[in-house]
Amino acid sequence: MKKAPPPWSIQRMPEQHCVMRPPGAARLPAKLLAVAGLALSMLGAGVSSAQETWRNNTGAGSGTRFGNLDDSAAATALTGTLAKVRASGVATLAYRESSIPFSYLSPRQEPIGYSVELCKQLVDAMSDAVNRTLAIRWVPVTAASRIDAVASGQADLECGSTTNDLERQKRVAFSPTIFVSGTRLLVRSGSPVKSFRDLAGKTVAVTAGTTNEKTLRELSERFRLGMKLVPSAEHAASFRLVKTGRADAFGTDDVLLYGFIAQEKSVADGQDSYAVVGDFLSYDPYGLMYRKDDPQMARLVNDTFQVLAQDGEIERQYKRWFLRRLPASYVSLDLPMSPQLATILQTMAAKSP
Repeated sequence: MKKAPPPWSIQRMPEQHCVMRPPGAARLPAKLLAVAGLALSMLGAGVSSAQETWRNNTGAGSGTRFGNLDDSAAATALTGTLAKVRASGVATLAYRESSIPFSYLSPRQEPIGYSVELCKQLVDAMSDAVNRTLAIRWVPVTAASRIDAVASGQADLECGSTTNDLERQKRVAFSPTIFVSGTRLLVRSGSPVKSFRDLAGKTVAVTAGTTNEKTLRELSERFRLGMKLVPSAEHAASFRLVKTGRADAFGTDDVLLYGFIAQEKSVADGQDSYAVVGDFLSYDPYGLMYRKDDPQMARLVNDTFQVLAQDGEIERQYKRWFLRRLPASYVSLDLPMSPQLATILQTMAAKSP
């Protein structure tokens, strides 16, 4: 008799939807499971005491995963985000609707992208660490709301295209760098705008709450360009201002601009209607956000990323999203990994002494 599909195959859409990831589903090779071993080391004396109690009560040998501890001992040892997700059985992930190819909605209105896949790997590691299969609840955020969502506890992880800078580190914590980008300008093909100096008196679209908005505002003031900056809530809305002729340029991270160009080519028979111009106006290293002052979660994130780098998973995901055809599209960004990111991943993969 054919069995009915498991309950985790059901998704609730679109505002907040929850997906149960069954044990072992779409997971990394067994090597990643070793990350759960950090649950013992990162919890320090509290875990050592709980583990000793468990061994004394059961007569079993030393273990390497929380699965070796009874529920009460594991729950007592956990704090912060890991305690929260163990109690609820749910990890809440914030996503962006149009940060191609990092975090955006598929034609089926499901969050997909490079950052989304890396976040799912972190949820797998969290499940192993707390000895409980965690469901994923997705919540949409904008550039302006994403930091508040993480800092307030509305989201446990933010899976987007967020620059890690000193100002933001005052409120949230970041994973190791997953991408390196910088502010450039998107214009329509044939535009006289070739650099930021050509934007004097021009209308420039920006996305509210981004480092790009701050960069362009500072450049306009420093060089007395008199740019008219028009902030939008999401990147897609900023892009539409250029597409409809209401803005002369759109300033944001170059990789996101290439994402919009690729998306437009897929619906315009491969025609290049836009160009990315000018020098880099900023340096923007991306990371996944989580709550700060949470040492257990910080250790899990850093150790998991080290394993992902060693295993080659980050590089595989990069190739999938930057060098191959995007889902539901016949175009690729065709953006090779930068030497900076390659060096970062190589350093990340190096084992600690």
